[in-house]
Amino acid sequence: MAFEARTFRKIQRFLGLTLPEKLNLLESIWFRLKSALYYRRVFCAFGSGSVLYSPMLLAHPECIRIGSNVTIRKGSRIEAIISDPAHPPELVIGDNVNIEQNVHIVCHSRVIIGDKVSITGHCAIVDVIHPYEDVDDPVRIGARILHGPSFVEIGSRSFLGYNAIVLPNVRIGEYCVIGAHALVTRDVPDYSVVAGSPARVIRHYDCATSQWLSVNPDSADEGGNDK
Repeated sequence: MAFEARTFRKIQRFLGLTLPEKLNLLESIWFRLKSALYYRRVFCAFGSGSVLYSPMLLAHPECIRIGSNVTIRKGSRIEAIISDPAHPPELVIGDNVNIEQNVHIVCHSRVIIGDKVSITGHCAIVDVIHPYEDVDDPVRIGARILHGPSFVEIGSRSFLGYNAIVLPNVRIGEYCVIGAHALVTRDVPDYSVVAGSPARVIRHYDCATSQWLSVNPDSADEGGNDK
């Protein structure tokens, strides 16, 4: 009887929704079923409660590990590139991560995204370098890949604002905020806010005073590690 009562209440709540809300709910149920029944079979790992909505491109999911309770919205490009079968790429997305619409993640060597990271729409995270120096190379620049190890690491609880771009060989620390449209070309220390193109630290959390302090970007550059 208790099960029937709960089912009846759920039906009542569903009938009380507006048409767009009903369609959104049905779509969510469909993609959750697809994630549980299909994506868990094709990814290297795909944690419980995770859902992948209509990716634009999904390449070599057998090299990709996705944690639990991860949401990846529509239009994502999640691509692992295998250039050396003896050294397959490693793309890891931690637990409780949300990745919004049209995010572009390309991994040639190693991309690690920590737990509880938020990635807003239209961001790009890539560890691929396209060499351009040889002007006589008949291969178009976009099809060239610099072989060898590369990486991107994003620490737990960090936030990437709309349209942010993270370039190869960058480590973003824990609890960092990457501003909208920022271009991250170098490491970001823990508990920092960065903005601009190229991105620079504009605020940093002082553990001694438990306060967020403003940083002069020019002074921050003096201790930076340009790549």
